[in-house]
Amino acid sequence: MDAERRVVIAGAGMAGVQTAVALRDQGFTGEVLMIGAEPHQPYDRPPLSKAILLGTAEGSAFEVDFAALGIELRLGLEVTAVRPEAHELDTAEGPVPYDTLVLATGARPLALPGAEGVPGVHLLRTLDDAARLRPVLEKRHDVVVVGAGWIGAEFATAARGAGCVVTVVEAADRPLGGAFPTEVGTPMAEWYAESGTTLLTRARVAHIEPGEVALDDGRLLPADAVVVGIGARPATDWLAGSGIALGPDGSVTADDRLRTSAPDVYAVGDCASYPSARYGKRLMVHHWDNALQGPRTVAAAITGALTGAEEPPPYDPVPYFWSEQFGRFVQYIGHHEAADTMVWRGDPAEPAWSVAWLRDGALVALLAVGRPRDLAQGRKLVESAAPLDAALVADASRPLKTALAG
Repeated sequence: MDAERRVVIAGAGMAGVQTAVALRDQGFTGEVLMIGAEPHQPYDRPPLSKAILLGTAEGSAFEVDFAALGIELRLGLEVTAVRPEAHELDTAEGPVPYDTLVLATGARPLALPGAEGVPGVHLLRTLDDAARLRPVLEKRHDVVVVGAGWIGAEFATAARGAGCVVTVVEAADRPLGGAFPTEVGTPMAEWYAESGTTLLTRARVAHIEPGEVALDDGRLLPADAVVVGIGARPATDWLAGSGIALGPDGSVTADDRLRTSAPDVYAVGDCASYPSARYGKRLMVHHWDNALQGPRTVAAAITGALTGAEEPPPYDPVPYFWSEQFGRFVQYIGHHEAADTMVWRGDPAEPAWSVAWLRDGALVALLAVGRPRDLAQGRKLVESAAPLDAALVADASRPLKTALAG
């Protein structure tokens, strides 16, 4: 009986919270315990680089009545290991038994080698990180941002809005070099200049001293504060020796129902990867929407295993991501690496434009800048895999949904 079973969720971010809520929504009546490393009430992360950082909001706690749902929280508690054969999770306060375990520990930001412990060097991943950075913006410091990815662009946007002098240092030749091809990322460099942000590409940090960043070409940049945004890695180091399979990227290699290699253990959100039949490869998606959708599959799999109900459909959503930067609303769906055709919709020099990626005529990914209708229609087209006419796709004046071939 599920009333006699205990589900323990390691992680109290979006994926962990949504798993707990989904279990109750789907009728699970057993014990639900969620363990979080941070002492704060579980909160949403996107506002950290926006409203919370700028001081226009004090917090972003989830509006969930955990007590009313019968969800127990243990906060400020690190998980240190798991022993699947014993069905026990190890913590700093001792072992925690489980019947079913959900891994939802998220990802950790990568630190800049040699910068650890240097005063004035910051990451932006947690509520405490944002609290430490808020005075930097209030005092309008000279700020150096290392990395022109999503988090670097969002922080630079907030810092410029607060009146800081901002320099962004990027090792690649363009922003978002690891995310998009050159012809897409290059126009985005203009956004930095428009906002008054200095963008230095093909630039690498040699070392950081308090108040100064030295580049490998000898340039010295004044820096009252340095914010590092060079990526993240699944927070799975604590699983070493557990026997739970991890991929080369450190992600827990879940199956298409988000089950791990260990019995009664699931993985969801930023710490997990899953096989995508849609794209023919294993995906690790470090975005908010994945942490929102995956828990429904996990909860359905857990409750189904207890009741003998039919398994949930394979977990294979169309990945979705959004970002607000330099006065633009940027949205992306899909996965473009396997595309054979790229089609522009509009001029990237203008405020609004899109890029569509096709494979064998079907839409597989779309980047929309200020074109939310393209995004909404594009998501349905990716899901349907309907063949499109590339010439019609390129006509930015017509709705994307009318670009069907034939």
